[in-house]
Amino acid sequence: MGEGKEKVLYVAPSMSTFVKSDLRLLSGIYQVEVNTYDWRKKSRVPFYLFHQLVVLLAQVYSLKAIIVSFGGYWSVLPALMGRLFHIPVYIILNGTDCADFPAMNYGSLRRPMLRRMCYYSYKWARTLLPVSSSLVRSQNTYFSDAENWQGFQYFFPKLTTPHQVVYNGLDADFWQADTRIQRQPKTFITVMSGGQFVLKGGDLICRVAKQFPDCQFYFAGLKGPEIEIDVPANVTFLGRLTPEELRQYYSQCTFYFQLSIFEGFGCALSEAMLCGCVPIGSSVNFIPGIIGKSGFILEKRDVGLLEALLQEVIALEEKELTQLSERARKSVAERFGVGVRKEALLNIIESTNNDTK
Repeated sequence: MGEGKEKVLYVAPSMSTFVKSDLRLLSGIYQVEVNTYDWRKKSRVPFYLFHQLVVLLAQVYSLKAIIVSFGGYWSVLPALMGRLFHIPVYIILNGTDCADFPAMNYGSLRRPMLRRMCYYSYKWARTLLPVSSSLVRSQNTYFSDAENWQGFQYFFPKLTTPHQVVYNGLDADFWQADTRIQRQPKTFITVMSGGQFVLKGGDLICRVAKQFPDCQFYFAGLKGPEIEIDVPANVTFLGRLTPEELRQYYSQCTFYFQLSIFEGFGCALSEAMLCGCVPIGSSVNFIPGIIGKSGFILEKRDVGLLEALLQEVIALEEKELTQLSERARKSVAERFGVGVRKEALLNIIESTNNDTK
């Protein structure tokens, strides 16, 4: 299996949904080898690095390219080996690897050692592939009135490595509303994992939910808040859901919240929009770029502003909601379909020869 195909090594810190998506689209063209460990176990990092070096030395002469998802400890050796052995290395930048957000204790670049690992990885790579232009350099004033600049060019101003924005790709055939499910009025859903409650605006949603007792608010991905906060009766925590279960909730809810303080792209936002949810997002990173004219933007992280915005959206006529819902799906399907990402990645890999920089 894979005989006759050129070989590509894909390095990732975990088998996330978007990593699995990349592997599927690349495996149709290349023989894809995967290198991944549980890098969260810090005591095991030296062992992982040694094992990774062995893997790289064994395969480097047979590789057409190395693709790395996220900058981190796992990206340094692939980038260095690629430089030494003239193998093009592409690092996909997803968000946290371009951020230093002290107020939220968020971002790989806030940790001195990890910051250095990211810098040298980015320096030695052939091309950096951020999933949105906001990860190159952007200003964030949603969380605070103080200027807060983010992006790899801001933190590493002397970095000369070329970059090309390649958006994440969504499967529009899978992420579509189940027409057997009736969409419920005044229903809101958001998706976040453990440790992201404040980062994704969960506290803001719980506080505003008190003012709208006739609305229903759903949290997918976690069983409850990680901070001390009053949870109103109209807020339900669903825990972890399968993609099929999540699609059902997207199909029944009218609105989707993406009130992140930092968000490299917004995969869950895009999935919900493909399923016809009307998006409500924060004015952060690429979120306004994804939502466009199909939803609403919260300019500041403020409960009063969010309350006023919700008063506006729940007053919309059914015809207006239908138009926004259809616009949301069409916009994401056309701009961020998995086929668009596949074409972009293949063009980059095929157009780059194995010469040194």
